[in-house]
Amino acid sequence: MIKEIFGTDSNDKALLVDRKKTKIIRSKDGCFNHFFDKETGLSMTWGKNKEDDPTYSPYGPLIADIEITTICHGPRNDKGMNVPCNFCYKSNTLDGTYMTFETYKKLFEKLPKTIGQIAFGIDATGTSNPDMWNIFEYTRQNGVIPNLTIADVSDEVADKIASIAGACAVSLYDNKDLCYDSVKKLTDRGMTQVNIHRCYHAGNIHTTEEIINDIKTDPRLSKLNAIVFLALKKKGRGKGFDCASSKQFKGMIDLLLDSKITFGFDSCSCGNWLNAVKDHPNYKQFFQMSDPCESSAFSVYIDTHGDFYPCSFCAEEKEWQTGISVLDCEDFIKDIWFHERTKAFRNKLLWNGRNCPMYKLTGE
Repeated sequence: MIKEIFGTDSNDKALLVDRKKTKIIRSKDGCFNHFFDKETGLSMTWGKNKEDDPTYSPYGPLIADIEITTICHGPRNDKGMNVPCNFCYKSNTLDGTYMTFETYKKLFEKLPKTIGQIAFGIDATGTSNPDMWNIFEYTRQNGVIPNLTIADVSDEVADKIASIAGACAVSLYDNKDLCYDSVKKLTDRGMTQVNIHRCYHAGNIHTTEEIINDIKTDPRLSKLNAIVFLALKKKGRGKGFDCASSKQFKGMIDLLLDSKITFGFDSCSCGNWLNAVKDHPNYKQFFQMSDPCESSAFSVYIDTHGDFYPCSFCAEEKEWQTGISVLDCEDFIKDIWFHERTKAFRNKLLWNGRNCPMYKLTGE
């Protein structure tokens, strides 16, 4: 598919080329260019040249984070009992809601064609939304890659994930065997984009060395793509925990760099990461490989009700006590992407160097 798309007005034009394996956006003036490989997940965005870095996408988001359930039993603990995560920022429990397939189809039709991949917010076991696999299949059939994060994978669920998802992350909680077994189930089924997600905070950052050793020595992790560390946000049940201090974070970085394993961080951690490596001889390379917060600049979050927020951590916080309905909008670009509330958040984010304007991400 090749089509013309528009930004803020009819004079701001770009060409969208959507093929089976790639999605490309080229603005008429050459100031915005985007390339996405649907098979490998490689994503590149640049301006007039490769050194020019656009501050946001004027043609709509490139990534969507869509929550399709708030029902969660939690992963199994050491005793085999399902227990919700004690620092879940969504505070999800058995009492929740899920997005139906019919609602999702209506929502999907509202989304701009600029989106190349959707990260779905699901439960720990991938079982609480009966329409989930229909949603994933529909997304894939329409040229967008479904990705997800899970914690406790059964053989049946692993079969389905491997057949349809582009990438899958497995959350690492206290029961590490549950995580490592789940990683192996997915990689055994041929998935190459399998990561471990580890939410780090002041109370668990000391376990980094043990995790590094496991990645090096545990055969279940031999085909792991990378471990990705996620910054704690003091929201929901996460309010009971403390963010890692700058000293703790720097210690973790030193361990990771010395380990030679493949690792990464969420965009929330970008500022802390760059500060920790500012004196490293490879700082310029690290800087080029780092992406700060993309919320409202290149990505969107939509909850189970079909309401937009800049990111999932914004929901019900400060000026985002309520979202903006995507299901009711006529034109996503005008009614959502350039809504006055979205622009205000984007301006605040850009003014803050694309560092989080909502949360303090470093402890004392």
